[in-house]
Amino acid sequence: MANIIDGKAFAAKIRSQVKEDADRLIEKSKVEPCLAVVLVGENPASKVYVGAKTKMAAECNIKTKDYKLNDSTDQETLLKLIKMLNEDPDTHGILVQLPLPKQIDERSVIDAIAVEKDVDGFHAINAGRLSIGGDMLNKAFIPCTPLGSLLLLKDNVDDLTGKNAVVVGRSNIVGKPMSQLLIEESCTVTVVHSKTKNVESICSQADVVVVAAGRPEMVNGDWLKEGAVVIDVGINRIPVTKEDGSEGSKIVGDVDFESASNKASKITPVPGGVGPMTIACLLRNTVTSAYRHAGLGDPRGTVDSESQDQYKEKYINH
Repeated sequence: MANIIDGKAFAAKIRSQVKEDADRLIEKSKVEPCLAVVLVGENPASKVYVGAKTKMAAECNIKTKDYKLNDSTDQETLLKLIKMLNEDPDTHGILVQLPLPKQIDERSVIDAIAVEKDVDGFHAINAGRLSIGGDMLNKAFIPCTPLGSLLLLKDNVDDLTGKNAVVVGRSNIVGKPMSQLLIEESCTVTVVHSKTKNVESICSQADVVVVAAGRPEMVNGDWLKEGAVVIDVGINRIPVTKEDGSEGSKIVGDVDFESASNKASKITPVPGGVGPMTIACLLRNTVTSAYRHAGLGDPRGTVDSESQDQYKEKYINH
């Protein structure tokens, strides 16, 4: 039976570090880290996410500026707000919650955010820096979900070098940046997606499987190599019939947890795995941005191809 990777506990440790870094910046440089959060429309899931981010930011001594726009907001109005935030010296990070209403082009909005304030890491320049890797990671913001997934992996795998890794899904938000991070860790990486043939066979060769497919419980134990480490990025609400016969719902990942747990050595649960890490890494990126704006180096360096001992000293034990 697989050991459960506790993302909730690890995220709490990251947030504690973020608070330490924020407090140090406030004390020494009189700079208050500040995150601007822009929510367009009434998407229920987005409202929950934004509320959680705002609450946890406050716990880490990160100031937030909340901008709530209605569903009918046009692209020009949103771009004017982003321009204002780009020019505001007291704002260090800008988060535009996705998805956006259909009348707004997401890519135009993402690339309108100043690269140095793009704490989500979605801007084309940040994506390019991640792709190049090496020293360019010192300038990049890494997307929060892949970054959180990598931190969990580095805490649970003694050495990623040479490991066979499969990333299920090729989105710009998770799949592609995740594959780049694993390449940077000297893994041999395969990306599979909806058009890939023999997906099960490919996954069964992997030491590490990261699943971000957006399909509930798609990957089961039959797909996995004995002892694989599984990171489940998915979060899906599916209907269920309760014991009393009434209809309800539950949250599941993209991995069939029960069957996968019988083959994997370690696995993230849903909820309580990658999700808390995403918010923690957003807050971490925001404080990093505040340090950079203050002319200081990154408070804890970058996620590079260092040894496990060096990694734990820098990111966990520091």
